[in-house]
Amino acid sequence: MKVLLAEYTRHHFPALAPEGEAMVRTLRESFERIGYEVVMPDHGADFKEEIIRLAPGCDEALVIAPDNLLARYTKIVEDLSRNIGSSSLAIAVCANKRRTAATLKMNGIDVPEEVSTGKRVIKEISGCGAVNMRYRDEEPGENEFGLEFIQGEHFSVSLVGSRVVGEVCLYYTGEGPLVLSLNRQKIRIDETGLFHYDGGETPASHPRADEIIAIAQKASTVLGCQGYVGIDLVVGADRMVVVDVNPRPTDSIVGIAAIMQEEIADIILKASYGKSPDHVTLKGTAVFGKDGAVTIQ
Repeated sequence: MKVLLAEYTRHHFPALAPEGEAMVRTLRESFERIGYEVVMPDHGADFKEEIIRLAPGCDEALVIAPDNLLARYTKIVEDLSRNIGSSSLAIAVCANKRRTAATLKMNGIDVPEEVSTGKRVIKEISGCGAVNMRYRDEEPGENEFGLEFIQGEHFSVSLVGSRVVGEVCLYYTGEGPLVLSLNRQKIRIDETGLFHYDGGETPASHPRADEIIAIAQKASTVLGCQGYVGIDLVVGADRMVVVDVNPRPTDSIVGIAAIMQEEIADIILKASYGKSPDHVTLKGTAVFGKDGAVTIQ
């Protein structure tokens, strides 16, 4: 059995390359442990052409790429192989941060309000991670928008959405996708107002962890996500706000895989066939950096 792991940033996006390398290494090693042959695009080759070349010969395929590119490459995989991540349609919706926020808000999920004047968070409408995200009193550039600043702790919830063959998106129970973990994110803002992501810790604890997780599950379900999904939230004294939805593997996978008794590849595969387990087992705490380094405590 062969699986295509097509990760874009390692060779095409230097700012995020260390994170991409860590994620694809984690997935590759897990797939190999469960008996799969892993194929990946060649270094320096055209990414699209490599997917077209490799996908037909693979039984399963997963693309990891920046939000503005992920849908188009996933659609190619859907046409040539078997996609084990979110659908290209769901990805396209999530890639537009403004559209995502509107959909979540319409379903009763708190999101940052758009702000047109004064100091605000400026981010790309189809941005990825914290790249070029800033907190300043300036006009958003082309394809950017301004949002209110939410004071609080930064968390993410890592999920795996399952589906039933023949259906667009049905999860393993009526409660939402499988929860892998609640993660604490290390987010800082430097003296110029730029946001920086410095890794995280998993699993994280919080007095209202169940509420945070329930909101993340609802957000993922509303947007039709499948496979590995990361929901980013800011949790303050009186608000739990979803600030981003990532319909793909995120950095948290590195820490989770290091302490999870199950194989992450096996869970993603089973979920794609509608056979998710009802829980996973984490032993210890993993502190992970954006470079892929993991310390188990």
